[in-house]
Amino acid sequence: MKKKQLEMILEEVRGFSAPDVRKEQYVTPAPIAAELLHFAYMQGDLSGTVFDLGCGTGTLAIGAKLLGAEKVIGVDVDMRALHIARANAERLGVDIEFICCDVKDFTVCRCREGVSPSVIMNPPFGAQIKGSDRPFLRKALEIGEVVYSLHNVGSGNFISKFIHPHAIITHQIAIDFPIKRTFKFHKKDIEIVNVELYRLERRK
Repeated sequence: MKKKQLEMILEEVRGFSAPDVRKEQYVTPAPIAAELLHFAYMQGDLSGTVFDLGCGTGTLAIGAKLLGAEKVIGVDVDMRALHIARANAERLGVDIEFICCDVKDFTVCRCREGVSPSVIMNPPFGAQIKGSDRPFLRKALEIGEVVYSLHNVGSGNFISKFIHPHAIITHQIAIDFPIKRTFKFHKKDIEIVNVELYRLERRK
């Protein structure tokens, strides 16, 4: 599937009905999701089991399954968001397992030998609660061999130190992230936020 085709399908994913500012519940825009997912696909990282941590209403999880992931598991603490995610997945014809759980408490049995699990995620940036992205990074590297994650621009030094010595940054890509007016403090209909996509790889 071409990236533009994937983007068009992901435009159909319904967003949050009542987004929680403390959880930084912003919908991952379809162009950004397609960029992340297509890049992961081209690296060969979406063939086995894929975890979407903080999956929200399922955009990344659905996209991973559409690109051929064998099994996709979406994890989120918000049951209301997961109800929407399940409806989105059903409407788009993909089979995804959604689990209501705080990422800190999520556990998983190691995948069968020869299959390297991947993690895709758009975690909280820490704008509302400082350090809220750390549990996501910690859990991602606990369960995944490869991690794709979106963060505020300029996070490279922090991430490198945080994941050392267990993992390394293999790719760092700048992306313009359009956030639609979601909360009362937003002054513009669309705010462009500079973010970076990181590919992390756990050391053998």
